[in-house]
Amino acid sequence: MDIEAYERHERIERVEQAEATENDLVTVAIPPDKSLGEALERVEEDRAEAEYIDTEGEDAAYLEALEAVRSILQHHETTPENGLVVYAGVVDGEVVEYVFDDLPSPVLEFVYERGNEFDAGLLDAAAEGPTKTFGLLVVERGGAALGLTENEDVRVVETFESDVMGKSKAGGQSAQRFERDRERQKEEFFETVADEAKRAFLGDHDDESASAATDVDGLLLGGTSVTVADFREGDHLDHRLEDRLVGDPVSVEYASEQGLRQLAEKASDRIEDAERREMRETLDRFFDALEAGGGSSDDSDPVVYGRDSVAEALEYDAVETALVSADLPAEEVREIQDLTDAEGGDCVVVPTDFERGRRFGEAFDGEAAILRFPIE
Repeated sequence: MDIEAYERHERIERVEQAEATENDLVTVAIPPDKSLGEALERVEEDRAEAEYIDTEGEDAAYLEALEAVRSILQHHETTPENGLVVYAGVVDGEVVEYVFDDLPSPVLEFVYERGNEFDAGLLDAAAEGPTKTFGLLVVERGGAALGLTENEDVRVVETFESDVMGKSKAGGQSAQRFERDRERQKEEFFETVADEAKRAFLGDHDDESASAATDVDGLLLGGTSVTVADFREGDHLDHRLEDRLVGDPVSVEYASEQGLRQLAEKASDRIEDAERREMRETLDRFFDALEAGGGSSDDSDPVVYGRDSVAEALEYDAVETALVSADLPAEEVREIQDLTDAEGGDCVVVPTDFERGRRFGEAFDGEAAILRFPIE
């Protein structure tokens, strides 16, 4: 979990917990293809109407909520890339505002609601944090299929057939000539597959179709066992895609949409693991170093843990990677990240929904660091 996703999760929890005795909480959601003007116009109309009929001040809290929403909308010049969700109202006598203009996925519909609770369901997708996109590549003798998967959805990018001859010898060709021609066709087919994969799955290369490419976070490879093994061993893939391969090839029979879905389903556990791999690898590195002496030997990374020790390491500019538990207050996490960033280090938030994450949060005050150099 990155810092932005962690802070967003904290704000979402506050939205979910907010409650008023009257219908004085306002929820506004604006999709990316809608202007802010429509929502601002609704706010102005409701504000004018409430002021007109509220002769005894009963709608004071509602008016405060509308004023807060109006101020937020006026502060934004245009609709953010993935839309905007605004919550404002009076809770326990205080005006609260929650603004989500950095959403990882688009707002799907325009919403303008008044109630005694906020419509937190609008943020269900955001609560999950940014998702990773994985390329799907199926290679078998009869053809190939390329696709993308994200949030369990599978989209076909391209499918094409192979011209590789079958194993049986044709006509009067000699067996050796037939095998040479067949091997040449196979290599040409593999090169075509690799070129198409490069165009589809790398968004940063110089290519006229690059604007349509998706720079994938990982690549899943599948196909009939012999063919996909030949493809992999032939070193055809771009080295950047080779580096993003998630595990060994998966046995898949069809170079079609059906085959792509089969590949995504069979590799679902790998996808979940890959999405959290960096965090897990960093946490494992910390525990391994701790068990090896925490820097007391030349073979282990120097590490520290606990609030005071991490603070001291930050003062010495010694922190390579800070680890903080997701159970810590958002302000504390942000402070550690800012200090770590200032000295060119990284900060990793460790979720507590798995055993090692819970152990980390409970045993070390939720704070630790892998150091560039040991400190006394």
